[in-house]
Amino acid sequence: MKKMVFEKKRNSCMPSKMSYYSKVFITCSASIVCTAGIVIGSTLAVLHVNNTNGQGGGSDPKLSMIMSESDSFGKLTGSDMEADSEALGLAALMGEDHDVTENAASLADSGNESTTLTYTSYRVKKGDMISLIADAYNVTTDTIYSANNTITNSRLIQPGQYIKIPSMSGILYTTKKENETPSTIAEKYSIDAERCALVNKMDVNSQLKMGTTVFVPGAEMDWETKLEINGDLFKLPLHSYFYISSRWGWRPDPFGSGRRSYHGGIDMACPKGTPIYSAKAGRVVSTGYSNVYGNYVIVSHGQGYKTLYGHMTRILTSNGSFVDTTTKIGLVGSTGASTGPHLHFTVYKNGKSINPTNVVNFAKR
Repeated sequence: MKKMVFEKKRNSCMPSKMSYYSKVFITCSASIVCTAGIVIGSTLAVLHVNNTNGQGGGSDPKLSMIMSESDSFGKLTGSDMEADSEALGLAALMGEDHDVTENAASLADSGNESTTLTYTSYRVKKGDMISLIADAYNVTTDTIYSANNTITNSRLIQPGQYIKIPSMSGILYTTKKENETPSTIAEKYSIDAERCALVNKMDVNSQLKMGTTVFVPGAEMDWETKLEINGDLFKLPLHSYFYISSRWGWRPDPFGSGRRSYHGGIDMACPKGTPIYSAKAGRVVSTGYSNVYGNYVIVSHGQGYKTLYGHMTRILTSNGSFVDTTTKIGLVGSTGASTGPHLHFTVYKNGKSINPTNVVNFAKR
């Protein structure tokens, strides 16, 4: 009899235990749901902040003179002159008197050992890359870049775009002074002078007028020009986490006017006090305060390039200082016309702002 009572009492405890485990399960589930809600809510909040916070003014007319001034970061070296020449005047070599062939195989067979320069017209297809096209035609990527001054960034070639492909490897060179000759040009690039003269149908000592464009067989671009075309000329000015709160180009006014405004750079939102670095080696040509950019620094890099860094809480460099990608030039802030802590970063080429994503690889973080 007692055993039966004991069994009954023991069994009567089971519902309370089940109730306890059910409560634990429900509590844990609720915690998980709440955590997920917090994560989702935070993500949505960040997305909202991306669109409303960490943005600044678009341009400051008072600084336009600094951007338009001739670049005084040293004199142009020989390689700088060569780099500039590669983007000049294809027309001189693209006249009606040049043969154009559609057959890539025949070009490859007769190309690099021949002294007869011809061009083929190629239509870019989906999935094409400059390196693959160059391999198919047995020329270097430098050759294609040099022959097509419309290719300013290798990542931006489009299907349907036509490009010219020379029948041999080399680059275009435009003379910088009077009386340059195939011989002196060949010496610059360490190539055979006779072949250079034959390709251009002239004597090795033919004196050329300034501005004459010639094809230099076997020559290569300098490394800086390659970086520019590949979109890697500049490094990221922030070495820690950031998000892009406003891109280059037209955008809604971040200050609520309801109008569209032009944004000459990229806004990179991050915590106040984040170190800012020069995006490329150069010389500081201006520091100060602007109603638009707040505390700012401008660095000159040569070849017509300047960069501007705005809204700093503190400037860590001075005019005339030489800086590189390891130099801290300031700290992120929200000075000037700004909705929150961020870096305004502008790249200028010959006095005009360009899209930073064309010369900075933002994917490399």
